[in-house]
Amino acid sequence: MTPAMQVLVREVERTWDLFRRAVYVDRDVAAALALLDDAATLVDMPAMTGGNSPAEIAEHLAGLALPADLAVERVSRTVDTRRVVDELRWTFTHDRELSWLLPGVPATGRPARVLGISVVAVRHARITSVRTLWDVRRAESQVGAVVTARRPEPAADGSVTPSQSSTRL
Repeated sequence: MTPAMQVLVREVERTWDLFRRAVYVDRDVAAALALLDDAATLVDMPAMTGGNSPAEIAEHLAGLALPADLAVERVSRTVDTRRVVDELRWTFTHDRELSWLLPGVPATGRPARVLGISVVAVRHARITSVRTLWDVRRAESQVGAVVTARRPEPAADGSVTPSQSSTRL
């Protein structure tokens, strides 16, 4: 790998790490938005929440309910000059409804450890897309959820449609 490529790889990692910190640690929507490309998209795949533009993403992040004791740990990372793929472990107590993680499941007070994958594309130190996927059935099992509703489905072309609420795509 050339030195120039190494610089790009570090820039991709740094951009995603700053975004993740802004969202999950600092809860600073403005700092997170400053890292987005004008055409950025963010989708939490099982719940189909997020946004198709920085404005929709801002609305989603502003209303994002996070557990009081949420901890996010990186398990593994694969990165190149345009993309980073992180395997993440979220640990928390299910102390509130988490529409982005377990939509429609009221707080149970039970602990959970959820593994997920985030695939993030970065161009010119700006995030162009974030796709996060996790094992929703295992998460539901850990919190003791009884789920009867179907999960939201993406459009046939795989796109998200913000025609529903701002946080549910």
